[in-house]
Amino acid sequence: MTTTSAVRSRRGRLLLNKVPEVTVWFWVIKILCTTVGESFADWIDMKLGVGLVNTALIFTAVFVVVLAVQLRLKRYVPFPYWLTVVVVSVTGTLYTDILTDQLNVPLWISSAVFSVLLVAVFGVWWLRERTLSIHAVATRSRESFYWLTVLVTFALGTATGDWTLDLTGWSPGASVLLPLGLIAAITVLWKFGANPVLSFWLAYILTRPLGANIGDWLASPKVAESPGDPTGLALGTFTTSLIFLGLILATVLYLTATRADVTETHRAAQDPHAPGDPRRERVALAGFGALAVATAVLLTVAHNRPHVTPAPETDATPTVQLAPGQAAEKFPPAKVARLRALASTALADARSGNAKGAHAAAKALRDLWDADQKSLQPLDGTGWTFIDAQLDQVLKTFGIDHSNPPMAPAKQEAELTTLLADLR
Repeated sequence: MTTTSAVRSRRGRLLLNKVPEVTVWFWVIKILCTTVGESFADWIDMKLGVGLVNTALIFTAVFVVVLAVQLRLKRYVPFPYWLTVVVVSVTGTLYTDILTDQLNVPLWISSAVFSVLLVAVFGVWWLRERTLSIHAVATRSRESFYWLTVLVTFALGTATGDWTLDLTGWSPGASVLLPLGLIAAITVLWKFGANPVLSFWLAYILTRPLGANIGDWLASPKVAESPGDPTGLALGTFTTSLIFLGLILATVLYLTATRADVTETHRAAQDPHAPGDPRRERVALAGFGALAVATAVLLTVAHNRPHVTPAPETDATPTVQLAPGQAAEKFPPAKVARLRALASTALADARSGNAKGAHAAAKALRDLWDADQKSLQPLDGTGWTFIDAQLDQVLKTFGIDHSNPPMAPAKQEAELTTLLADLR
């Protein structure tokens, strides 16, 4: 899915391409990076209790640093290049998750917005550079467009992949087959004569849901905690991350030693590419259209068939009555203090009219409480259940994990005040 061309500066000097040759190794490591990006972000967000927004801020800062290093290089170097791909995969995914989980933007809207944004980036890139080929990424301008496109493709792949799962109710294992099948079909059309640039970027987008589904399948428990929850091999997000980080490192070391994916090395060992056939490109374009229609039909049929989806959380009301502060008295004070801090932030924002800030703080509170469940619940099951029920009432007022829209600020303040008393 590539074309090659010599890229010269205005002074005629041959420039080195900053992107690897698209070989089978490119696609293998790209999927590995996508998988580890998904599982590692989940581990930091949920298991360490950092929270979605904080995780996004961390990875945005890391992305800026690694991208600056990558842009300063004069040629393609495997380690910094693929490190940037790993970081941008996490960052793009987190941006979509924030839209979905923090701002309650429907996935179909996110998919449409990122699709339009991607078209816009491609349009500006083409108007400025007159090429979208990744084998002509030999100037700072083109490389900037390239990494912006990669970021948007990860966000788009996240939105469309999650939307597909919502529509179909497929398990992570079964959901691997759709992007895998589409990539195989795109490869066949490319071999037939489809436009290589279009083929490349379509496959590039699809590797994100493919890698993410593989990661979810490996990390998810073997038995669903509740009906509709994903199931898999129960390796966990940390173990999955370690496995794929090891595979990425081994692949990068191999590519560094062999230089098999360096454009100039690859060209020397391959026959020149034949020029494209306009007639075959038109036929292949019709094939892409038919593939899109077939995918839409498949998703529609799967959506209309009975399937189990994750059950919404039901209202929980305390089954026992405890005095203020009694429910949390057996929990570590440091952890209680962190919970109180987030609840206090949500309350302050709700009182000041900062609806987005209050919603974000309530979501972070939920994430931290879920992350601490394994350590807190064994200490006092009754106290944990009591606080969990009150937290559920708080989440309902914000429309988090519940189908109702956010309630009036006064109701949010009342439930948060009660929760703070329980966490005293």
